[in-house]
Amino acid sequence: MNKQEKAKFVQKVLNKYFPRPRVPLDYTDAYTLLIAVLLSAQCTDARVNAVTPILFAKAKTPAAMIKLTIPQIEKIIHTCGLSKAKSKAIWHLSKQLLEEHDGKVPRTFEELEELPGIGHKSASVVMAHAFHKPAIPVDTHIHRCAKRWGLSNGKNVVQTEKDLKALFPEKSWSKLHLQIIHFARTYCRAVKHDSDECPICGGLK
Repeated sequence: MNKQEKAKFVQKVLNKYFPRPRVPLDYTDAYTLLIAVLLSAQCTDARVNAVTPILFAKAKTPAAMIKLTIPQIEKIIHTCGLSKAKSKAIWHLSKQLLEEHDGKVPRTFEELEELPGIGHKSASVVMAHAFHKPAIPVDTHIHRCAKRWGLSNGKNVVQTEKDLKALFPEKSWSKLHLQIIHFARTYCRAVKHDSDECPICGGLK
């Protein structure tokens, strides 16, 4: 199979196994998604979902968040790891939203990526799922699977994103991102992976 044929097969399998994938992070609006995505760096979604209700009970808007101190935020989120850096980013990000964006989450990649603690992948998640703009946020699961399935050379996440965007229809990007994450966690894990048992890896042989 060439790359286009592989992409069609992959999409067919993903649509079969995860026809309606959900965002694994719990959120209610663009701001709470932004904070949840920031917290998810080097942390499981389950852990983030255990912490955010506590944080958002105290502050679920930028104005409320900056009324907390950075140490207060750090104490709440400490189990997410990197809590010192994340708590500073959350506070300063919230302050920047108030000062530069009237307390609202901006709707462009450029403005999102100017916020503390928000890189391209995090901005892509917010664009895709808060604002429903076409995006493929490439995390470790997607980067690994794209290489494993022969859809990208896997040199870096930037190249992986470019390769996937060239192979799949734009209207499917945001859904595809979630489908690959769910599929990777269930059937195409990083370790103890049996390619014969994997519905995609087995079918690509």
